[in-house]
Amino acid sequence: MAQAKKVLAKKSSQRATKNKARVTVKTYHNYIGGRWVPSAGGEWFENINPADTRDVVGRFPRSTSEDVDAAVAAAGEAFNRWRRTPAPRRAEILFRLGEILIRNKETFAADMTREMGKVLKETGGDVQEAIDCTYYTAGEGRRLHGFTAPAEMPDKFAMCVRQPVGLCGLITPWNFPMAIPSWKLIPALVCGNTVVIKPAEDTPLSTYNLVKACEEAGIPPGVVNLVSGFGETVGAGMTGHPALRLISFTGSTETGRLVASACAERNAICSLEMGGKNAIIVMDDADVDNAIEGTVWGAFGTSGQRCTASSRVIVHKKVYREFSRKLVERARGLRVGNGANTKTEMGPVINQEAVHKILSYIDIGQHGDGAELACGGNRLTKGEYAHGFYLEPTVFTDVKPTMRIAQEEIFGPVTSVIPTNSLEEAIDIANGVRYGLSAAIYTQDVNRAFHAMNEMYTGIFYVNSSTIGAEVHLPFGGTKGTGNGHREAGTQVLDIFSEWKSVYVDYSGKLQKAQIDEVEI
Repeated sequence: MAQAKKVLAKKSSQRATKNKARVTVKTYHNYIGGRWVPSAGGEWFENINPADTRDVVGRFPRSTSEDVDAAVAAAGEAFNRWRRTPAPRRAEILFRLGEILIRNKETFAADMTREMGKVLKETGGDVQEAIDCTYYTAGEGRRLHGFTAPAEMPDKFAMCVRQPVGLCGLITPWNFPMAIPSWKLIPALVCGNTVVIKPAEDTPLSTYNLVKACEEAGIPPGVVNLVSGFGETVGAGMTGHPALRLISFTGSTETGRLVASACAERNAICSLEMGGKNAIIVMDDADVDNAIEGTVWGAFGTSGQRCTASSRVIVHKKVYREFSRKLVERARGLRVGNGANTKTEMGPVINQEAVHKILSYIDIGQHGDGAELACGGNRLTKGEYAHGFYLEPTVFTDVKPTMRIAQEEIFGPVTSVIPTNSLEEAIDIANGVRYGLSAAIYTQDVNRAFHAMNEMYTGIFYVNSSTIGAEVHLPFGGTKGTGNGHREAGTQVLDIFSEWKSVYVDYSGKLQKAQIDEVEI
């Protein structure tokens, strides 16, 4: 009897521990009008660690259109006060935000690794990019320059000034869940706009951390509003909302087209940053070992889940076999595991849907396209991998440019090696996709490098480096199916979040008609 009581007590204790674990999962809220509030619908969704699906990072509001309406209303109420705040004063608050991000960098990086999966060095870089963006763009608070111009008539002054767009909706992706929100949020704020931001449902915590830091920095209530949830409700509610003058979206090309269509129907401004199918060209005079390192970083960093990922490598036939052999050796040797482990070189992919998509493309490459699967191609499921979304780094060789794996964005740790006979052929292959984000060439010949730079129709180009690694003081974006002509980062981002106003001051004391009145000389 006593033994039975002990067993029952043990089971009861185990149940209590499990229940306690469930209760201690942190619940997060939306941020609307300076208050942290649950969704109006009262529903939640769980943020799951892709390295270990048993780990629930937190519970976030499964928001509704009612929440979007409330956030937009709060942004509307705050707009006039914020736009009338002098730009240098707005910038001072953003500099404080940068200091808060620096202070919390390690914590924010660890949170990001837990919810997104990429290794700690990369998530530290993600937070650092937000820091860099904040400091750099805050500096524009004293440099929101317009310009003066000669007027056509005497005693008349002509100039241009920037003015904020208004209320902005920001829809951000999961692969850079603090860097990309900062690319949108900070320029929008320094220009005097108010915003509603929707983080990706797979990574809401990192954007929450960014917005929480905004609150601590002293950004006034209603200027920044955070609404978490899913695209079909929150995303659609934002893109179709009549009061949001601008929608800035980063994500897939397919979703971007839907966003653009919704904005076009109501004549809203739309900024899109979408997919990529980026190529590294490796010439016969290249430093092969350096090109291997660039390819490994470009193809398998962030588990290949970057719009700038090096998903194609176009290699001159003179070094093709050497390059392929060394690339396969490096890919096989990569340490795959939980990104929180400092020895890990490649973490999991984001979710089960991504696993299914990537594996389907690997099957297409093998059995549909007929490419050579040189290494990888499998999901890792045993031991430490049992509860995560882990895939092997995968390399296809003897790939033809027309194959689907060489044309379509896979968004995973898969790269295709394509042989070429010449630089001209390599450029044609690299340009022969629907996207135009990033490209690179490895060569020791400056003439080849400049020729490729001139002929590649991409928004970003690298010489003797990978296709990834953009810096915040240069414009970021692409051509063709990658975007719609706008650029983020750099000073060029200001043209997204501000509009030009031409101002004429006539101090002649009489009516003067430009293009009509004769001017005495």
